[in-house]
Amino acid sequence: MRVTFLGTGSAMPTPERVQTGLLIESDPTGEGDGEDDEGHRRQLLVDCGSGVLNRLSSTDAGYESISTVLLTHHHLDHVADLLPLLKARWLAGEEHLEVVGPVGTKALVDGLLDVHDYLQGRVDLRVREVGAEPFEVAGFAVEGFETRHSMPCLAYRFGDEFVFSGDSEAFAGLANFASGATVLAHDCSFPDEVDVSNHPTPSQLGDSLAGSAIGRVYLTHLYPHTRGKHSEMIESVERHFDGDVRMAKDGLRVNI
Repeated sequence: MRVTFLGTGSAMPTPERVQTGLLIESDPTGEGDGEDDEGHRRQLLVDCGSGVLNRLSSTDAGYESISTVLLTHHHLDHVADLLPLLKARWLAGEEHLEVVGPVGTKALVDGLLDVHDYLQGRVDLRVREVGAEPFEVAGFAVEGFETRHSMPCLAYRFGDEFVFSGDSEAFAGLANFASGATVLAHDCSFPDEVDVSNHPTPSQLGDSLAGSAIGRVYLTHLYPHTRGKHSEMIESVERHFDGDVRMAKDGLRVNI
């Protein structure tokens, strides 16, 4: 599996960090079970915040190859480029798009199309709602887990390889959900000195991960408040968690 961090920013993007988006790809060699039934590498976009479409256009996959989007939740910084992606695929001659997400995803997509009604019927658009359960999407076996955020949000686990927290406070249940994974990408929006709810600080995250069997943790969903504080944020997590802790950044590719 290969994970590309397209956007590692937040609702307050910075020049170096756009809003949330991850590109998940099966075996980058294109061999074995990394292929679909037609011999193509499987690809999935997780979240589609503002700026993600632009970042996606610079990857080998491009938006032309992304026929499925998996949403963690419906906040604007995770869905803002959803209809721009649909339009780009339509103009590129692509015919399909599937949007998968928690309960309310169909209402979200219908509402967006009500505003931008000229996009109605331009592609074969399918919407599917999932929950805290195992399911399959774009050929990937995924398990959902309810997080602690200001609106319903799901974390997703891709076997023992990769877990994405979505937006969430740090808590033992989510750490247990991620335990045994090679890589965890976890919301760590603010440094310790910021009093915040619905997102964790590094100390809170490290405390929740203490004793967890996770190979590597990437801190993501970073607000501008974290600038210049990356080293101390990593050290704060590592005071409690024994694994490898790193900062995610836009364009980072991780082979798992």
